[in-house]
Amino acid sequence: METKKRTFHVGEKIRSVRERKGFTLKTVAQRAGVSESLISQIERNRVSPAIDTLLSIADALEIDLEYLFSGYRQQRPVRLITAEERQKITENNVIYEEVVHPNEGDGIHALEAYYLTVPPGGETKRGSYGHSGREFGIIIQGNGELRYGSSVYVLKTGDSISFSAGAPHTLANKEKTEPLRAFWVVTPPQRFR
Repeated sequence: METKKRTFHVGEKIRSVRERKGFTLKTVAQRAGVSESLISQIERNRVSPAIDTLLSIADALEIDLEYLFSGYRQQRPVRLITAEERQKITENNVIYEEVVHPNEGDGIHALEAYYLTVPPGGETKRGSYGHSGREFGIIIQGNGELRYGSSVYVLKTGDSISFSAGAPHTLANKEKTEPLRAFWVVTPPQRFR
């Protein structure tokens, strides 16, 4: 899938604040230490300013950068992963199907989610040493066990479980003929980076 470059313009907000305060282009330019022509081009969105220039203009207008970028987050695109595009990873015969791709821009709020298919008698291995973060899962089909540290939790269809991922943990399928299917969420992302 092609990523479309997004543009974000602050020019209208800068002009609006400047006019409300009764400042001329020359006044803002002198206070910010840039040319009057540059301020004019930024206000008309002809030029995208460098961050240090934007900081200087924000100081000259006595406004917060937060105000200038307040609409940015609302313009983030929606991420769609169709069933056909779903990335799959197989580890020890366990299949992981990505349903939410981790977004690095989300920082501490980044997460990943996937469908998990564990074959009869199989189990996950990756969490067997533990890792930072939290996990949540819901069993969609089958019966299994979550081994968490020295504890064992029996899980059946419809059961959900959440836990700190710091302790060693594995999900095992106790069925002899049917696969175990689950929906799993992990934060921070561990598998699909």
